[in-house]
Amino acid sequence: MLKQPCWRAALGEEFDKPYMVKLMNFLAAEIAAGRDIFPSFDRWFAALDETPLTRVSVAILGQDPYPTPGHAHGLSFSVQPGVGIPRSLRNIYRELEDDLGISPASHGHLLPWARQGCLLLNDTMTVESGQAGSHQKKGWSEFTDRVIEELNEQGEHIVFMLWGAHAQKKGAMVDRERHLVLESAHPSPLSARRGFFGCKHFSKANAYLRANGKAEINWALT
Repeated sequence: MLKQPCWRAALGEEFDKPYMVKLMNFLAAEIAAGRDIFPSFDRWFAALDETPLTRVSVAILGQDPYPTPGHAHGLSFSVQPGVGIPRSLRNIYRELEDDLGISPASHGHLLPWARQGCLLLNDTMTVESGQAGSHQKKGWSEFTDRVIEELNEQGEHIVFMLWGAHAQKKGAMVDRERHLVLESAHPSPLSARRGFFGCKHFSKANAYLRANGKAEINWALT
C-alpha cells in the first residue's frame, strides 16, 4: 500500500500486525456497507506517498481528515484545488502572513509543501462522511505512532509542528535533543486565539533548518 520504498522498508511489517489487520477489515466492512469513507482508498497513505521518509524535514500533524465530501485527499489541513478553503487552513494562512508576510493563497492545496519535505500527516487517516472523529481508536494512531518513531530514529533535525493537545501527545516519542518540537493551540476557529496566532512556527522552522544546514521550506503557495 505504500508507494515509497523507504516507507515500505520502515513500515511494511506493520500491515501484518493484528491491529492493522483489524483496521483494514473494519474499513473494508464499512465500504461494503455503503458508507462513504474519506479520503478515497487510493489516498489513504498519500502523506507518506508524497513525502519520502528520507526527505522529511518538517512534520505537521493533524487530527483526522475533513469529513466533508470533496475535502479530504490524504494531506493534513489540505484540500484539492477548487475546493473552498476550510476555516482552520484560513487561520494557518493568517499566521503565515503575520509571521513571514506571505499573502494567503487563493486555494487550499498544500501539495507543494509536501513535495519539499513537509510531511502533512493526520493521526487518524480516514473518516466517515459527516462524522468527524469516527475512525479514531480503530488502529490508525498505532500506525502513525510508528511513523513518528521512524522519523525520530532515522531523521536528523526534523521540525515537528504540534498544534493542539491531540497532536502534542505524539511529541512524547520525539528526542528533543535531535529535533525541534514546536507546540501551540490548534488553528481551528475554536482555539486559534489561545496560542496559535503569534506562534511564528513557520519562521522558527526555517531558522532551525537553516542553522542545521538544511533547505528551508518555501511556504508561499502560488
